[in-house]
Amino acid sequence: MTRGAGATVVLDIGKTNVKLALIDAAGATLAERRMPNAIVQDGLYPHHDVERIWNWMLDTMRGFSLQARVTAIVPVTHGATAALVDGDGLVLPVLDYEFELPKSHDAAYRALRPAYSSSYSPLLPMGLNLGRQLAWQAQAFPEQFARARHILMYPQYWAWRLCGTAASEVTSLGCHTDLWLPASQQYSALVHRMGWDALFPALQPAWARLGSLRPELAAQTGLPADCHVVCGIHDSNASLLRHLAAAPDAPNATKTPALSAAAATAALPARTVLSTGTWVIAAAIGMPLDGLCEEADMLANSNALGQAVACMRFMGGREFAELAASAPVVCSQDDLQGLIERGTMALPCFSTAGGPFAGHTGQVAGVAPETAQERYALATLYCVLMSDYCLSALGANTGQIVVEGSFTGNPYFAPLLAALRREQEVSCSDDTSGTTSGGWMLHHWGRTPRSSNAVASPMRLAGLDGYRQRWHDSLAAAWQVKHGTRAAE
Repeated sequence: MTRGAGATVVLDIGKTNVKLALIDAAGATLAERRMPNAIVQDGLYPHHDVERIWNWMLDTMRGFSLQARVTAIVPVTHGATAALVDGDGLVLPVLDYEFELPKSHDAAYRALRPAYSSSYSPLLPMGLNLGRQLAWQAQAFPEQFARARHILMYPQYWAWRLCGTAASEVTSLGCHTDLWLPASQQYSALVHRMGWDALFPALQPAWARLGSLRPELAAQTGLPADCHVVCGIHDSNASLLRHLAAAPDAPNATKTPALSAAAATAALPARTVLSTGTWVIAAAIGMPLDGLCEEADMLANSNALGQAVACMRFMGGREFAELAASAPVVCSQDDLQGLIERGTMALPCFSTAGGPFAGHTGQVAGVAPETAQERYALATLYCVLMSDYCLSALGANTGQIVVEGSFTGNPYFAPLLAALRREQEVSCSDDTSGTTSGGWMLHHWGRTPRSSNAVASPMRLAGLDGYRQRWHDSLAAAWQVKHGTRAAE
């Protein structure tokens, strides 16, 4: 087999699946392998099966080494996850953020966490605020916590295992953690109150080369001894990379650019990226932060350049799977039209993990879908309406909308969204995993992979606007019953 030069391995750990991609120097995918991201339910608490991922990754990279000369490994992972390590490894299992932390801890943590006005990190259920996870672990397991030498964000945990260098990075720190202030780019009061300052390693840019692959791992995998390990990034921010207006031109830079919130907003053109996967995250590039609302699960993430980005999200991939069932079958346009005419609609939410309607129990109003195709149609309409709702709530009503990730494979998602967002151009990335191309970009900092966005033609369905209005009216009525106030229009 002919061996190429300068290939990249991207380790992409999503909440649902773990993927390894082998990408050549031009940005083309040479190979891809994946497996389910299973959670271990026994032990101290539900946790990630990091050893299973580790062994699978090393075995898979051994096969990749026969296909191309790999010169970089880039970890990309979901957020709300950290590893506590000493010099040898984990001192506690890597907690699953969907673990329902003890309610007895709630009041104490509320008193510790920073104000939303400074962190732009909403109070979230389960372990979705990483600071809450860490505070509980410190209280529940003080001996193990005291042994920790580093708190590593999840991408940097994998980088550390691969090369031995500990680092921190802003995209994972700034992802609704309560640990970081995205607008001012500094650690929050929670970190100082808990005495964790020394546990976070020095900040490095996502594209920084932390070191070469450990020699024993190079021997085990067949990868070159000079294969370097890149710091890594939070997955939805990997999808955002190609859409940033400008990037530093020094791939080995060791300091993240410090930008004020005003400068960050001015530096980026107005556009919105919908990163879709287990979560659907609307990232409104260039939007100010002053319109964000904690009760609606709006937040500010930090992008790879250290800029605050206004975001809103819901667990769209998980909810789609709940509505479409375990074996989804792509629907037809007639299936979509039939549901609209019958008035069958799904009302949020079908996940317990946050979103603008957290705490509401999902329900199907009207005649229930009867076939797998109709269930797919209902799931599609639901995710389109929720995405449209989030865009409007964010105020992302101008500029282009780019759909990245798994929903680019849904033939109706972008056309339906385009029909609802008539004043905006909606396009689909040709990369079904923006995380993969973002990982490649970190290896080749300053370059953008060859790609094109396909502009979606608005789908013509009779009664779609009325269907959306009835959906909004139903939401407002449900919100009023639960809260005594009406939902945001």
